[in-house]
Amino acid sequence: INFAFTEPTPGPSSPKTKISSTMASVVIRSAFRPAVQAAFRRTGGAAFGQQARLMSTYFTPAHEYCKVDGKTGTVGITDFAQAALGDIVFVDLPEVGDEFEKGDSFGSVESVKAASDVYSPITGTVTEINEVLSDEPGMVNESAETDAWFIKIEIEDESELDELMTPDAYKEHCEKEAH
Repeated sequence: INFAFTEPTPGPSSPKTKISSTMASVVIRSAFRPAVQAAFRRTGGAAFGQQARLMSTYFTPAHEYCKVDGKTGTVGITDFAQAALGDIVFVDLPEVGDEFEKGDSFGSVESVKAASDVYSPITGTVTEINEVLSDEPGMVNESAETDAWFIKIEIEDESELDELMTPDAYKEHCEKEAH
């Protein structure tokens, strides 16, 4: 996502507290550790690596994510991107059946302080769009990486996923951008 910022207006909605990303990471790892260990034991470890690829999330340096489930990628902008954009007021999405190459702009996001194109992290064909965002673009601010996904795309070339960032690499990328 490429940001085009205007000057923010200070106001009562300014963040007052900030949870450290390290602290959040520890909480998330602690919460998921028992489930991961149980899954590893159930599969004997053999199939675990294969299944991890099928249910993985990848990120671009431009703050798009791609959650992979089989041959389908669910694509949207990250929480980092929505926070940088501010209050989202409009989301423009493609049509089902549209085809995109990795890196092509497939839509745009407008907020009260910025407008930005959104780029496809992978090559493929759009199989579904999140129509709710047309009427409720602010949903992106509330749940960017869950309910407010933009498109679902049939993955044409799974090897492109190897060029995207893992959650740990993306976290490091965001920390560097924040400083």
